[in-house]
Amino acid sequence: MFKKVFEFFRVLSELKYLIPVMRYKFPDPEDQASLAHTFQTTTEKFSERPFLYFEDEMWTYGDTNKAANSLARYLISTGVKHGDRVVLFMENRPSFVISLLALNKIGAIAVLINTSLTGDPLVHCINSSDSVKCILGAERADVLEDVLNQINVTKKEDFLWVEDTSEYSLPNWAIDLKAQLDISDNENLEETNSVRVKDIACYIFTSGTTGVPKAAICPNQKILAASVNITIAGYRINETDCMHNSLPLYHSTGLMLGICAVIQAGASTFIKRKFSASSFWDEVQKYNTTALVYIGELCRYLANSNPTPAEQNNPLKVMVGNGLRPDVWDIFKDRFGVNRIVEIYGASEGNALFTNLLNKDKTIGMTNADVALIEYDVAEDEILKGDDGFCKKILTHDPGLLVVRIGPDAVFNGYTDAQATEKKILRNVFEDGDAWFNTGDLIKTVDVGYALGKTHYQFVDRIGDTFRWKSENVSTNEVGEILNGFKDVNMSNVYGVQIPGCEGRAGMAAFSLDDAESFDWQAFSDYVENSLPKYARPLFIRIIQEMDTTGTFKLKKNDLRNEAFDITKVADPIYCLKPNSSNYVALDNEWLQTINSEQAGY
Repeated sequence: MFKKVFEFFRVLSELKYLIPVMRYKFPDPEDQASLAHTFQTTTEKFSERPFLYFEDEMWTYGDTNKAANSLARYLISTGVKHGDRVVLFMENRPSFVISLLALNKIGAIAVLINTSLTGDPLVHCINSSDSVKCILGAERADVLEDVLNQINVTKKEDFLWVEDTSEYSLPNWAIDLKAQLDISDNENLEETNSVRVKDIACYIFTSGTTGVPKAAICPNQKILAASVNITIAGYRINETDCMHNSLPLYHSTGLMLGICAVIQAGASTFIKRKFSASSFWDEVQKYNTTALVYIGELCRYLANSNPTPAEQNNPLKVMVGNGLRPDVWDIFKDRFGVNRIVEIYGASEGNALFTNLLNKDKTIGMTNADVALIEYDVAEDEILKGDDGFCKKILTHDPGLLVVRIGPDAVFNGYTDAQATEKKILRNVFEDGDAWFNTGDLIKTVDVGYALGKTHYQFVDRIGDTFRWKSENVSTNEVGEILNGFKDVNMSNVYGVQIPGCEGRAGMAAFSLDDAESFDWQAFSDYVENSLPKYARPLFIRIIQEMDTTGTFKLKKNDLRNEAFDITKVADPIYCLKPNSSNYVALDNEWLQTINSEQAGY
């Protein structure tokens, strides 16, 4: 009884943070407002305060704004204008943030490219964006050089090379961006005043698995809505706080929940190229980081790491992100002393954001969007409908497919590809003429006690042809199509399997061979490495005799998924990719035991 009373008053105390958000008047689509406007406003207040910490560098808000202005003026002088698309292909570092702000200042669209992409997937992202220029980090020049003859940015002056460490030199097909800049011409631009809320700020590519990732459209409106909501009612940070951010800035989590939220609050942030569990707590102590932007996989590494003196009495007080596993949730609260965990849920292309604003454990929180959970047959991979032909709502705590109503207050921006956008829309769901965004996720409602009458939700899993691995969505159909392209593979069935101690599901594929003994595993390994991003490559391959299908000729996955890679129960040969290897090798009992003991390093 005492706990219920305490929780009642604790939740009521949250209202002082929620009311400002509810009262906040978001800009009209035609208003002059953007990420750049927000940054300039923050700079006016906190010009001399630290904004970015990176390696041995520190950038103030004023320094960053001047650098962005200089770059923006140069881009304008070369013909870049409002609405033009410019590729940004660079690891996390100040130059990435400066480039993003510069493009937003002139109303150009930053095409954010996953830095792990190579080959065909990289070519597709660049070419499908129809970009006029490419701002590239020196550290990714070699990868880009491999596909120069395949991309539609062709002129030397359109490749703007940004120096990194001394180990990199300027290639002969690009120009040194730094040498072109007039750093004295660094005042705010008049052009920024023409940038509107409805204008597109960037393209964020959804997790492509076949070389055809889809570019989600991200207008300034989405950035402002997310950053205000998260900053005021989520993080609750201000100019005295510092955020630890080692997530890739080309993704919405690292960008919107990280950089954009920091700008909104006038706080500072420590950014890093890549996350390191071994140095994390030392970084937290060194930069006095009070906030953390996370994904579940990152947190799992920290939870499984050995205790370190630096984690004791650490300054972290709040963390915001997605994909936090329930057992890891407890560790962050009990072991690391993080009192406020704001799990969020939303898609880059979507029209709804769920946020755990009331600090309820193990939930994605609540949403103001008009959402529904509908009945879905996971085994048959299909939506269930009633006798009237409409979808059936889940009225219990059972999982259902999450759909979000599309309307004036919940615009579905979708992708640059109109056909891909249409595929994500369900029509005539509950009545003739309605339209709903199909999230592709199984969600359930949860009882969290007193919650101001707000329904709370919990993420269950991806449905159908998609699973999550390393915080990326992987399409089984798309991976299967790529594997089927190898000359000796008849038909592949791709699915996700659990690896002990790992977040999400790893890729596994089953296929039959006409001649298994003569199958060229080296050639197949090379093909997979060249055709798929690392996160989309199946970690396990099962050679089967015959492919099972449903009555509607869909590939059966359930039995294969349940049997997974357990060679003690499966007679079929199974091959695997070990960490840091690109070659498939036969799975043996010794390595299986290593995997099951959570020591494999996946």
